[in-house]
Amino acid sequence: MKLAILGTGKIVDEVLPVLKEINGIALSAILSTPRSLEKAQKLAEIYGISQASSDYDSILANPDVDTIYVALPNHLHYDYAKKALTSGKHVICEKPFTLTLAEFEDLAKIAEQNNRILLEAITNQYLSNFAAIKGNLAKLGDIKIVECNYSQYSSRYDAFKRGEIAPTFDPEKGGGALRDLNIYNIHLVVGLFGKPEKVQYLANMERGVDTSGILIMDYGHFKAACIGAKDCATEIKSTIQGNKGSIAIIGATNTVPELALSLNNQSMTMINENTLNHRMHDEFVAFQAIIEQEDMTATKLALEHSRAVMEVLDAAINSL
Repeated sequence: MKLAILGTGKIVDEVLPVLKEINGIALSAILSTPRSLEKAQKLAEIYGISQASSDYDSILANPDVDTIYVALPNHLHYDYAKKALTSGKHVICEKPFTLTLAEFEDLAKIAEQNNRILLEAITNQYLSNFAAIKGNLAKLGDIKIVECNYSQYSSRYDAFKRGEIAPTFDPEKGGGALRDLNIYNIHLVVGLFGKPEKVQYLANMERGVDTSGILIMDYGHFKAACIGAKDCATEIKSTIQGNKGSIAIIGATNTVPELALSLNNQSMTMINENTLNHRMHDEFVAFQAIIEQEDMTATKLALEHSRAVMEVLDAAINSL
């Protein structure tokens, strides 16, 4: 995979050392705004990236690029991914995929028409502890209640209250708790149980954006509550409760760091099957293999999952 990275933000700083160590990934280009070009050039020097540019067309024209990783603010995902697909590049897009289900469906259609691979970068679906949850679900009996809480006081919230609006709190740029922290909870629940029958989002709104909220996902025979907050904080923990036991995720749903399996009348068992690698390592190992092998079956399955998540997001926003 010959990869071009779009963006120079925090997620790019975090992922570059990871990508550098994965066999089969060549870092070919990095895109920045003109204002951030100096930072892009420094990152290119550190990580051996041959092209650093603020000209997207020049990156798309680079024959040493076959895949675009869209690590830009949420509202830019659709346009940049669409241009990459129509230019014949594969696309890996950061979460949330797009701002609307219609945008996602358009990208999926373009990818299919151009025989290109389109994937969403969502860490928890590729972690070994996520697979361990799946493997232990049957032990819990009939699922009754699922609760996921990813609440983290944002370093930008105080500035937001003063009227300084960063993209993460800008409703016009896809900001808000639902698409930021709660999206990991949604991916986890949908990845385990599929699409719910009904969705309702109860949000705390400030300046037109959800600074925190509770997403109710009704599966008929059980209910799931996904809590995401950027304006307050508590212990970050999730639980899946059945009539024969429970599984607790000790930590955030984007890392799934440790599991506690508690079966009725038995002592608790701690589980951690994750590797010692960074949380983004496993997903990019999977992406590299999918793209190298042009694995359309795996691509289709991943897109079906992302589509279900986008349907939940659309329903949540429409319920406000």
